[in-house]
Amino acid sequence: MKTPFVVTIIQKVVEQIGAVLVLDPECKYVGHITFKNGKKTVFRSTHFNINGFGAAELAKDKGSSSFFLNHFGYKVPEGKTFFDEKLCKQIDTLRNIDDGFNYAKYLGLPVIVKPLNLSQGRLVTKVYNKREYYQVAKKILQITPGFIVERFHVGNDYRIVVLDQEVMIAYQRIPLFIVGDGESNILELLHQKKAILNQNYRKIIDFEDFRIAQKLKRQKLTFDSVLPQGNIVYLLDNANLSSGGDAIDVSDSIHPDFKKLAINIAKDMSLRLAGVDIITSDITMPMADYTIIEVNGSPGLLNYASLGELQTRRVENLYLKVLLTIENE
Repeated sequence: MKTPFVVTIIQKVVEQIGAVLVLDPECKYVGHITFKNGKKTVFRSTHFNINGFGAAELAKDKGSSSFFLNHFGYKVPEGKTFFDEKLCKQIDTLRNIDDGFNYAKYLGLPVIVKPLNLSQGRLVTKVYNKREYYQVAKKILQITPGFIVERFHVGNDYRIVVLDQEVMIAYQRIPLFIVGDGESNILELLHQKKAILNQNYRKIIDFEDFRIAQKLKRQKLTFDSVLPQGNIVYLLDNANLSSGGDAIDVSDSIHPDFKKLAINIAKDMSLRLAGVDIITSDITMPMADYTIIEVNGSPGLLNYASLGELQTRRVENLYLKVLLTIENE
């Protein structure tokens, strides 16, 4: 098995600081590091022993983390959690799938429906009607016992990566899209896009993702549709790079207002390393309004690093600081 791209970055950093790395030969995503001073640590992909266990677990729970973000005074989407029937009985609540739809109507469709504890934008869906709501809610409850229904907010999607009260990386996330050439149909364009992403170590487009067909239908398109030259069609509503999205690096132009916001959020959530996801108009301008979508305690940066040499160097620098911090504590 080929060593994953993100692990090759870690290998380079480990060699740079004179440490010894042993990789699990089966998956090559799990490693053990021995530093020059004899201290040891382990990692799995981009999960390091940098955050406390409690803080990392809280960040995984989107419902609880949203509650605490709101408690600390940050702007989060209005939303509620809902559960499968078994969990409803265990915790003695009526917040089941049907109650979730009533709440969606109260907020006003479209709304965002997303799993409580899945990552990488999996099954996060913008739903416009009852059929779409039940379709995604049932899919979520097949693999996890809870989901969130929250208000949809218009704006650009950004991720800000913080390490020990320093903003290391910032980028705008753009949903999966294709550009027409006047000849190829959407399926062919999507295969072309996947081939390009695969060349950059990004094997992430799921052609069976029901959200793509749903998004096309809403635009009165199918996989057989041929797009005029230069026409852009978005295939997903969520902008996660792990779902095939693109990124615009704004690390050098992020406004100090947003740097301070992200640093304060990480500190209040007891996270030393954090990815803060924000919806706003432009993080390069003074902060006027924003919505915190979520906070990630182990931000995956593989897809960001694959964008180019500058981004790879930034990720290398981040991991260097992470490992030096662990070594010297």
